[in-house]
Amino acid sequence: MSLPLLVCCFQLQLVSAQDPTASGDVAATESAVEQVSYLQWAAGSLGWFYGLVFLGLSFSLVALFVMNLLTARRENVIPSTLVEGFEKQLDAKQYQQAYDLAKSDESFLGHVLSAGLSKVSAGYNQAIEAMQEVGEEENMRLEHRLSYLALIGSLSPMIGLLGTVSGMISSFKTIANTATGAPDPQSLAQGISTALFTTLVGLALAIPALAAYNLLRNRVARLVLEVGIVSEGLMNRFQKQPTQP
Repeated sequence: MSLPLLVCCFQLQLVSAQDPTASGDVAATESAVEQVSYLQWAAGSLGWFYGLVFLGLSFSLVALFVMNLLTARRENVIPSTLVEGFEKQLDAKQYQQAYDLAKSDESFLGHVLSAGLSKVSAGYNQAIEAMQEVGEEENMRLEHRLSYLALIGSLSPMIGLLGTVSGMISSFKTIANTATGAPDPQSLAQGISTALFTTLVGLALAIPALAAYNLLRNRVARLVLEVGIVSEGLMNRFQKQPTQP
């Protein structure tokens, strides 16, 4: 009975002595496989074409967002100094000075007030029509800038879909060109990773672009409505008594 026990103990000692070596070999293999970082893998999967396209879209998205955000600030659309100064000039019946003040201001409200005050001699209704025309032009200009955000939000997933189709075609081409045996796993992984990374980056650009577009469009719509209310409130005094500016 002691002999089998000795044999079992000897075998256990051999297994315990071999386990560190085996685990060390597995760790060395894993470290050799995981040498490529995530960013390097992503850059290699995208390639120079999709990398440059998505990089250009990223910079354009950031620049357009900052530009539209600064344009949609309330002080840039409805300056409080212009409202106070314009109202003060109208109270003092200095209409020419009020017109010059609005004309020299490059804001949305300044363009609307200068257009209305230049037509007030023809009547209040004509002044309101002129203000509405200029307001529509300025609103179109703001929405035109915002539309580029929506364009990036629409193009990015389509470019990602193009990369997906291109990567899958590359993988199936590898399978088709393999006459015997299994295809090269690295070649298959390259095509599949291209398909997945282009889709990922395309969606990562489209989601913030569309979110920024909708948020800024709502903000611009509120400011345009406020411009109409403020401008009509300032020009309301000419409704019964038209005055030459």
